[in-house]
Order: sequence, then structure tokens, then C-alpha cells
Amino acid sequence: MKVFSSIYDFSSDKKSIITIGTFDGVHLGHRLIFSRLNEIAKKKNKDSTLLTFSPHPRHVLYPDDQDMKLLNTLDEKKTLLEELGIDNLIVHKFTKKFSRIKSSNFIRDILVDKFKVHTLIVGYDHHFGRNREGSFDELISLAKLYDFNIEIITSQNYEDVAVSSTKIRQLIKKGDIEKANNYLGQAYFINGEVITGNRIGNSLGFPTANILIKNRWKLLPIDGVYAVKVKLGRNLFNGMMNIGKNPTVDGENKSLEVNIFNFSSDIYGKKVKINFVKRVRDEKKFKSIHALQRQLEIDKKKVQQILR
Repeated sequence: MKVFSSIYDFSSDKKSIITIGTFDGVHLGHRLIFSRLNEIAKKKNKDSTLLTFSPHPRHVLYPDDQDMKLLNTLDEKKTLLEELGIDNLIVHKFTKKFSRIKSSNFIRDILVDKFKVHTLIVGYDHHFGRNREGSFDELISLAKLYDFNIEIITSQNYEDVAVSSTKIRQLIKKGDIEKANNYLGQAYFINGEVITGNRIGNSLGFPTANILIKNRWKLLPIDGVYAVKVKLGRNLFNGMMNIGKNPTVDGENKSLEVNIFNFSSDIYGKKVKINFVKRVRDEKKFKSIHALQRQLEIDKKKVQQILR
């Protein structure tokens, strides 16, 4: 996959089969769009091209409201899109100035003149241009004017619910990892670095790797204990993760700690990927360290059964 850091860095002799969007989560609905994008590109002997934006438009347009977290960091999104066979990825910097481009000008100056669009594929709820003024009806009209094809992909439903990034974020925030994973078409995951912790897990008989997430926008599941799969290099291990403040030992700062089953290597400074499978319970304060140890034994048996 070729990656371009701006619309203006992109160049190709071929006409483009293109889609546009933020595609946070790369969920089932997005995958339907990408599948069709690749299908047409292959049939027409052209490249599949995806235009996305960074930062997320909402973070730029609403600077006083920075609460929205993202399902994917930009690096995670790049990896997922490459796995799905996208040929060209353009990550354009989103600014307030860019947001003011009129929809008709966006079609003419960018899609037609710059990308030489052959076919534009969009989701059923797609809007574009200044104040999201560009409707699907306008797209059809402009497609006729500039002689390119347009396809709309209907919503992808799961249990009669239209899948969306917003709904997936809500599920993850309340800990419904299983349904979120069904909407995503894969396990929700975080990428992080193993850092030195307070080693409390060692004293409990459950040594943990403390995980640092460097991206401020990455959405973390609600506090609690989770059944997880831990990827280290090419190896995949079972484990259980706690997200929270460790109230039994009077912890003050939120931490992400994973106990990797049947594993004892030194991995400080290593990169890990945590795939969330299911939430097991809330985090709670126990009356004693011994009571916490007993609960951790129960948790481990539950997690082993889930992952089995």
C-alpha cells in the first residue's frame, strides 16, 4: 500500500476508484465499502484509493469539545487498511480552512482534477464539503456533470442494528466488548509499550505487564477485568487485563495491567497488542489483599474458560 501525506502529494496516471471518510474502527460497514472498492478497481485494472483525514474533523471543528476518543490511532488504521488490500492511502491534514471548501469545488478541484475520479464509492450516510452540505443528490448531479460513476453502499446491519463507529464507541465505553467485536468484525485492540510498574502483581502471585498508551485519542474500555489475547511479536498468549486504579492497594492513577498466562520473560520496553475478548467484572475494592488474591484466582478460571 502506498501512503501519501497530502492530497497534493498524490499522483497517478490512472483514473481513481476512490472512497472518502474517517473510517474510525474499520468496522463491518467500512469493510463492505472497501470490498466493493477493491472489486471495481480489479475489474477496471485501476488502483483502489482511500482518502482519509487527520486529525479527526470533530477535534478540529469543535476545539472546546475534545471528549470524543477514537477506535483506531492513525497507525492502527494504516495497518488495517493495508491488510484489507487498499492500494493507495491519502492521509490529508484536516484544518478549518480545508473544512470551508464548498462541496461543488471539492468535487471539481480535488476528485475530478486531482484524482481523475472514475468511480466514487460512499456509505449511505456520507456528506461532504463545507458544513457537510454535499448531499447524495448533489453527488449524483455532479457525477453526471463531470462524467464519473458513483455508488452508494447501504448500511451493514448486525442483529437489525446499523453498524456505526459511534455505536461501537458506546459499546466499548460500557464494557460490551463482545457486541463491539461483532460490529467491528474483529477484536477491539490496543497497542502499547510495556513499562515498569509498582510490582504489586508479583506480590499477589499474578505478575503483570504495565501497558503505556501514548496516543491521547485512543479509546480505552471502561474500568474492569477483561479476558484478552496478547500478541508479542508473532506469538499470541492468553491473559487477563485490569483497567483501573487498583483501589484495594489505594492506587491513585489509572493503569492498564495484563497478566499473561504461562509466561515469565522480561518484556520491558517491548511493543504489545492487546485484543479484548470479554469483560469479566467491575473493578472493586476488596477488604484485604488475601480477598483480592482469592478473587484473582476466580477471575483467572473464568478467563481461561472464556478463552478456551
